[in-house]
Amino acid sequence: MGTLFVVATPIGNLDDITPRAVETLRSVSLIAAEDTRETAKILRRFDISTPAISYHQHNERQRTDRLISALASGDVALVTDAGTPAVSDPGAVIVRAVQEAGHRVSPIPGASSMVAAISVSGLVDGPFLFQGFLPRSGEERRAALARAALAQVPLVVFESPNRLVDTLGDLEVWFGNVHAVVGRELTKLHEEVRSGTLTELRSYFAGAAVRGECSIVVDAAEASGGESVNAASLAERLLAEGMKPSRAARELARITGTASDQAYAIVRSARSRVEGSSGDEP
Repeated sequence: MGTLFVVATPIGNLDDITPRAVETLRSVSLIAAEDTRETAKILRRFDISTPAISYHQHNERQRTDRLISALASGDVALVTDAGTPAVSDPGAVIVRAVQEAGHRVSPIPGASSMVAAISVSGLVDGPFLFQGFLPRSGEERRAALARAALAQVPLVVFESPNRLVDTLGDLEVWFGNVHAVVGRELTKLHEEVRSGTLTELRSYFAGAAVRGECSIVVDAAEASGGESVNAASLAERLLAEGMKPSRAARELARITGTASDQAYAIVRSARSRVEGSSGDEP
């Protein structure tokens, strides 16, 4: 029975690859790569001749059977374009399938943009929430931000350069003008680590030509007046962001675990404060 090795690869600087990762990629019979063109750069650099096939979110279910078949006669390595597979990247589907098929799964740890960003943020010395990429828009995005704010711990998110400014603005709406750090192009030639309040960061990047993937670390959310985020403040924010009262009540119940009737009462009260009215039934 072969072993599936989940191999972390560099997030930028190829010299960050571990000797164990190089040896593993050389010794396996097959490499499953998110993008074989990106993985080829590593294989050429370290003179690795192991064959590779593509494995990504659009074909992972179809590839799973082939990879499990390959494990019947040898070991297989799973890699993504950068960082660790199955962490905001494809891989979880095959890992579960391989485990269910009775094969061993072994991690080969290495570079991580999440850990790298945290290490230079100065904001995390205990629990934190890792969101990965936020939903791009709509009520799912608002609900994700509401859950993150309610957690009252630092948040780590990934973002593309063209959406960075908008995301910093959304984070300020839900977290307040708290301190944050943006790590851009981490470990690469044009690496940038910039800290400041969310307002300061949004202003800076709005006037800059942003390139490269970004990691954002945000301090724990605060409501107005410095009070901890609670169900009432979340209800106000959901309504202020344009969510209909009935949906806001359902989301509040789901996010906080509050009973439905209590969630409706909280939203009704919040609606009165937001709109300056007596508040009708959601």
